[in-house]
Amino acid sequence: MAIPLIDFKQRDALQPQIEVIELSTLYERAFNNHDPQDPHRLSFFMLVLFEKGSGKQMVDFKDYAFAPGTVISVQQEQVTAFDFTDKPEGKMLLFTQDYLDNVHANMRLPSFTPIHLHDHYSPMFTLDETNLTRTQSLFAEISAELACEDGDPLIVMYLFSALSLLHRRLKTVGEVESLSPSQSRILSRFMTLLQQHFERVRDANWYADQIATTYKTLNQICKASTSLTAKQMIDAFTIIEIKRRLVVSKVTSQQLAYDFGFEDPSNFVKYFKKETGMTPSAFRNHYRKY
Repeated sequence: MAIPLIDFKQRDALQPQIEVIELSTLYERAFNNHDPQDPHRLSFFMLVLFEKGSGKQMVDFKDYAFAPGTVISVQQEQVTAFDFTDKPEGKMLLFTQDYLDNVHANMRLPSFTPIHLHDHYSPMFTLDETNLTRTQSLFAEISAELACEDGDPLIVMYLFSALSLLHRRLKTVGEVESLSPSQSRILSRFMTLLQQHFERVRDANWYADQIATTYKTLNQICKASTSLTAKQMIDAFTIIEIKRRLVVSKVTSQQLAYDFGFEDPSNFVKYFKKETGMTPSAFRNHYRKY
């Protein structure tokens, strides 16, 4: 079974690529004939605010327990699956990379960095009563402005920026620095190239050359944004993708080795075990529930 890729469904080409929807609408709503409780990969960003109920949400094959006041952030290209056993209530904020680029061009907002590649990253944080109320208000204001016939995209950007800055202040993701616009562009270009070439190229120097920067500069930017070196980011990105394919497809470890440029399958097994502490087959058996 391949992981389905869920695209952002823009209702109106003139509307900004951002949407607020009720979590309950997913109970009966299928994405591309896909059950949201099964693993799916997102081509956009998703912020889930849980207001009632409890359960678990899977993000990249780790389960995160939620309760009222929990926020779970799913990055573009991550794999997730919902748990609707107890019919939780809440809201989801969906937005695309294009929307983020537009916001960054008009607002002074810190870049969304790939901190999810870090081993200690958690996509979940819990709001206290005061900040839950503030978050609910911002969700409601964004939704209301999007619904206005004469809604102003700039107002939506201000509201989105306020929400992002509030959550950035509340969420602890380690000591990472804000990037300058030029650094953000380098990091964005690096991540785009990594998504295109990670199966065959895991040399940080090659990526630096393609971006027309130095290895030292790329490394400094990666460490500032994620606390990882460029090579560690490459390996983390590669390992996450291998995990996804191991769990939700029937491809053999030998085929995966060739797909990822390993001439000898034993080297692939050693690489995976070095990064995860498990062999590919052991990992697949452990997470087969997905």
